[in-house]
Amino acid sequence: MTLLEQKLSFDRIIERVEKARLRVNNHHIVKIVAASKYVDADAIRSLYAIGQRAFGENKVQDLVSKSEALDELPIEWHFIGTLQKNKINQLLSAHPHLLHSIDSLELAHALNERLERENMNLRALVQINSAYEATKSGFYPEEINEKYAQIMQECPRLHLQGVMSIGAHVEDTALIRKSFETTRRIYETLPNASICSMGMSGDFEMAIEYGSNLIRLGSILFPKI
Repeated sequence: MTLLEQKLSFDRIIERVEKARLRVNNHHIVKIVAASKYVDADAIRSLYAIGQRAFGENKVQDLVSKSEALDELPIEWHFIGTLQKNKINQLLSAHPHLLHSIDSLELAHALNERLERENMNLRALVQINSAYEATKSGFYPEEINEKYAQIMQECPRLHLQGVMSIGAHVEDTALIRKSFETTRRIYETLPNASICSMGMSGDFEMAIEYGSNLIRLGSILFPKI
């Protein structure tokens, strides 16, 4: 794909995002994080050249290696995968803009301990398992308010910004919509929350309709995959 073809494809995606957000209201702003886990540094550089600025990695080692390879670009790096405690030090060395996936109190406390030791802070989202799927991480809807407040109180080095969830992995759009609606409803009850992250390549328009203001797009942005 040429740079011009990639730019035209990117513009069509932006247009879809614009139409979806305008169906919410004129003031609803949506940020795109490019999920770059399957592509190399050159593909990221190409997408950066046509206007994309935020990129997200699922593996800590990939975030570190790609951020080092692209150090000359002021990329906003996000960590969007499941974080293992033994990777915390490595993650913090990359200074990510936002961690999307705090999925347990144990992880939150481990992060706070390392951050305290390094005299650092970290912006983060708490993950909700809004569809009650056994294959997904995160807190269940009925416990999220209590756990979110607990993390805020007990882990001051974590600056919670809101929530992240993945839509129900089913064909039934009614169930997907219900999972997005559940996340949005919870988000609206959280103190000082500003980020509701939900929606990926296959369902981002629906997620925006239900209030998402941060979407994670992978294959649609990197059509060679």
